[in-house]
Amino acid sequence: MISIQQMQYILVLSEEQQFQRASEKCFVTQPTLSMQLKKAENTLGSAIFDRSTSPLELTPFGELLLPIVRDILSEYGRISELTEKQKGVYRERVRIGIIPTVADYMVPDLFNKWKSVLTDVQLSIEEMKTEDVLIALDQKKIDIGILAGPVNDPKLRTSVLFREEILAFVPESKAKEVTTEDLGNHHPWLLTSGNCLRTQMIHFCSLNTERDDWNYEGGNLELLKQMVVMNGGYTLIPERSISKKTNDYKRIRSSIGEIPARQIIALSPNRSTKWGSIEQIVRSVQLNYGDKKNGEELKLLSWE
Repeated sequence: MISIQQMQYILVLSEEQQFQRASEKCFVTQPTLSMQLKKAENTLGSAIFDRSTSPLELTPFGELLLPIVRDILSEYGRISELTEKQKGVYRERVRIGIIPTVADYMVPDLFNKWKSVLTDVQLSIEEMKTEDVLIALDQKKIDIGILAGPVNDPKLRTSVLFREEILAFVPESKAKEVTTEDLGNHHPWLLTSGNCLRTQMIHFCSLNTERDDWNYEGGNLELLKQMVVMNGGYTLIPERSISKKTNDYKRIRSSIGEIPARQIIALSPNRSTKWGSIEQIVRSVQLNYGDKKNGEELKLLSWE
């Protein structure tokens, strides 16, 4: 059997896809990393990486091996936890990945609450795009992902947190509500590719993303609102991102009367030793953002 150290090298190399970066991350020389990989491949009797490609790619055997390596390393980490608990020095580490359009209000709202409730937990929070959250969960880099659903993956447990309406920020309009047809008369300002709100906006408003006129795409809702104020047009804003509602934010209705909304969910692995902390985080979010609408008119948009 290959060693734990060799498994760690394989995992890092699969993420970095380049020997030099992987060796730096593992704090070993490149020849050492290469030699240990070769030993592992000789032991297993199959190549793990295709060295003829740049960046490095896993071989078909490597693709099958990698999930097993991740599981073994995850279980091995529990041994360190056990020894630390025996010594009385253990602090559970919980890593959260949150999409930016939720993080901008959830982190300020709940960070201190989480600190006060999870007193013996080392909490790490990182903003990630939706696809990156799913990859990080699969690679066991985070323990919980907070994003817009739905996501159907049998390896993950889904907890519905809340729903929120999506409003149009369109100062040019004097109406109390706007339709998707009304928005067609205004220039759309979009988040960059990879943000789920961008995809939801494109689908609900039937946008053509191959426009060849003046345009800017940003990763920050506040900056997009500034572009709207300076240049006209509109962008879509989740209702909980709005600190102070004004007449510039309009409720949207489709041609059949549907109101766009999104469902925010928490994803976590089916197998986890951190369920107590994860459930406390989930419950605190549900209590803080409990649904107040009956949802009869809400059209839950897909992020895909």
